[in-house]
Amino acid sequence: MGNRLSKIATRTGDDGTTGLGDGRRVSKDDARIAAIGDVDELNSCIGVLLCEPMPSDVRSVLLQVQNDLFDLGGELSIPGHSMIQESHLAQLDRWLAEYNGTLPALKEFILSGGSRSAALAHVARTVCRRAERAIVALGKVESAGVNDAPRRYVNRLSDLMFVLARVLNRADGGEDVLWKHERT
Repeated sequence: MGNRLSKIATRTGDDGTTGLGDGRRVSKDDARIAAIGDVDELNSCIGVLLCEPMPSDVRSVLLQVQNDLFDLGGELSIPGHSMIQESHLAQLDRWLAEYNGTLPALKEFILSGGSRSAALAHVARTVCRRAERAIVALGKVESAGVNDAPRRYVNRLSDLMFVLARVLNRADGGEDVLWKHERT
């Protein structure tokens, strides 16, 4: 899967192209590169979130997600290659059930916020939704080489990030920030 980078400033992208994992060069505004970039940005958002205090079990989940996202980016960089499997989706489903089971039922919409870690989890959730849109857009312009699993993974991951934001608010001693539809 691609070459390991030993030289960072290669200057090969100075012409507005970048290399895919299969060796092909494409424009930096290619739909595949947009999807890879959004997944990379999501991974960076989670990295910032991991700088915050949080329960060790949540930290462990986020570290695993970061590794999965790196694999997902690798899959996107090699058309037709598959790295995200049903087992990745099943793990997200287990985490969703586990963490959501600890939370009170929602009766109102919630706003992004509360603790800093919860707010950062919401930022990651919104970047995850953007990555999902980019993967969907890629599938529309390039039918060959786009698997279903990456799209399904980021869809479920955005749900997990929402749930973890709620968990992080409680871990910090707070609660959800509720939307007030009748403001005065």
